[in-house]
Amino acid sequence: MSKPGKKYRKAAELRQAKPYPLTEAVALLKKIAYAKFNETVEVAMRLGVDPKHADQMVRGTVVLPNGLGRSKKVVVIASGEKVKEARDAGADEVGGDDIVERIAGGWTDFDAAIATPDMMRSVGKLGKILGPRGLMPNPKAGTVTDDTAKAVREVKAGRVEFKLDKNGNVAVPVGKFSFEEKALVENGNAVIEAVVRARPATAKGHYLESVTISATMSPGVHVDPAPYLRV
Repeated sequence: MSKPGKKYRKAAELRQAKPYPLTEAVALLKKIAYAKFNETVEVAMRLGVDPKHADQMVRGTVVLPNGLGRSKKVVVIASGEKVKEARDAGADEVGGDDIVERIAGGWTDFDAAIATPDMMRSVGKLGKILGPRGLMPNPKAGTVTDDTAKAVREVKAGRVEFKLDKNGNVAVPVGKFSFEEKALVENGNAVIEAVVRARPATAKGHYLESVTISATMSPGVHVDPAPYLRV
């Protein structure tokens, strides 16, 4: 394993070995980051669930109050009047089987895919292409729906999906480093609270074990999870 660079180690020394309230964690992150590009800021959470059990899966979506700092390219696979509704709502590409065939041919130049339930028979064959990229439409993520207009608007506004990984962690982007501290705090709060609300009924014991906020190249700053345990 390679050793962290000098700048990383110097930044890490500015942290204290304690969890910070989110407002203080964001302020500290702004001080210790050293990259010369507009990094993505991410919140990662360690959850007290067992990802091997399907009934302890944690998954959902949340609309970030301040967006992600970029407009997502949205594709909608629909039929009938839902095509016009999606297009009027601002979808970048809209179609039916023609879109399915383009994706089957290798086209994946988009950030989110939305499909109506009646098109899922055709979309289902795209699982091997869209699944590994996190783009497969899913009812739990709000991307399989008859309300294509609402789905498009929410994704464009900054809706993000969260999903438990095989190690029991959830990591979600909450904006860009150039965001004001208040915006990052509001987005971070929205994500953490959404994950807490998604707690499975079968989860026992301590659920939100740890929370960390970091930028692309920065050391992580531990966030105090206590305020969110009452959500």
